[in-house]
Amino acid sequence: MAVDYIQNLFADRIGGPQFGLKEKIYKFEKIKRAKKEAMFANPHVELIDLGVGEPDSMADQSIVKELTKEAGKLENRFYADNGIFEFKKAAAAYMKEVFSVDVDAETEINHMIGSKSALAMIPTVFINPGDITIMPAPNYPILETHTKYLGGEVVHLPLLEENSFLPKLDSLNKNVLKRAKLLYLNYPNNPTGAVANRKFFEEVVQFAKENELIVIHDAAYAALVFDHESPLSFLSVPGAKEIGIELHSLSKSFNMTGWRIGFVTGNAKLIHAIAMMKDNYDSGQFIPIQKAAVYALSHPEMTKQIAAKYSRRHEVLVKILCECGFDTKKPKGSFFLYTKIPKGVVGGPKFQSAEEFSQYLIKKHLISTVPWDDAGPYVRFSVTFQADGRKGEQQVLEEIKARLSTSDFIF
Repeated sequence: MAVDYIQNLFADRIGGPQFGLKEKIYKFEKIKRAKKEAMFANPHVELIDLGVGEPDSMADQSIVKELTKEAGKLENRFYADNGIFEFKKAAAAYMKEVFSVDVDAETEINHMIGSKSALAMIPTVFINPGDITIMPAPNYPILETHTKYLGGEVVHLPLLEENSFLPKLDSLNKNVLKRAKLLYLNYPNNPTGAVANRKFFEEVVQFAKENELIVIHDAAYAALVFDHESPLSFLSVPGAKEIGIELHSLSKSFNMTGWRIGFVTGNAKLIHAIAMMKDNYDSGQFIPIQKAAVYALSHPEMTKQIAAKYSRRHEVLVKILCECGFDTKKPKGSFFLYTKIPKGVVGGPKFQSAEEFSQYLIKKHLISTVPWDDAGPYVRFSVTFQADGRKGEQQVLEEIKARLSTSDFIF
């Protein structure tokens, strides 16, 4: 007799008995398939990937050497659990040097195996069925996904260009605020590239206190700013530490994406709760990775060099897009450029959505981007494309210009 009960045992949160039977094709899978088709149809044309959401370079060799050295030590073979104190001290020193924020290394910092893992477990600390997490739209979805897994609800605040891609907190009604527990923010922002200012963060603190909310600020791109913009931590605003936490990642700021190392810092009571939950999720990041991260955090000048490259690439890409008719501006932070799509192409297709435009760019020009239709039709370009040095970088940008110039876009 066949054993076929497994299909009926999947949790409802992932689809229950229908799991795997009627899979929805999400935009990233559509992009992947379109890229594959375009490369097959044009084997002699190299695809330019402007949709990559990760750094194009590896970590500095000095960090790699530190990892190699520490990995060879017998005493570093053990579980790290909630992290080594050496890493916490380095993270606290980094917060002070880069953001002028004082945090207690013992009680107000905990290492995490990357921001994604932290965002996945945070709802477990706070969300009961029926509770609400307030999220911007568009957004990085992990906190939203896990809120829903736990029976919570998500209320979106659209990020609109006319409001500098900042959420309008006063648009939330009382019924939502009565059930809301978490407010998620992310600046510099993915995907818009927008930065927040101190005035906005002050408003957030006041709003959170009035409505008894916990603020989760995802600061993965916080140090990647340019054009005289100073790195800004949410925790630098008076009162922020009373109601919130901030997540920092070495993935973006030190090109340590695959290393999976970051930290959460802020309110001691919240950090303690997250550390307790984390203790039941994992056994900590490999100690040599933490020690290499200690070295990285003590050299924030590395991040400035990375940001300078992104700034340079942004300037040229913005110029190219503007020459093609796009109304876009250089962002002040991150490696993302978020811009409204054209209405169509002269003598060609009309675009009803960002997804349609993104598919057009892949199939017509072999240029990959990420579409967002959450708050208007926009596409996200990333300046983390692969290039061999400054010369190679210029060649890629010139090729982008050459390809886009063959389409007469309608705006």
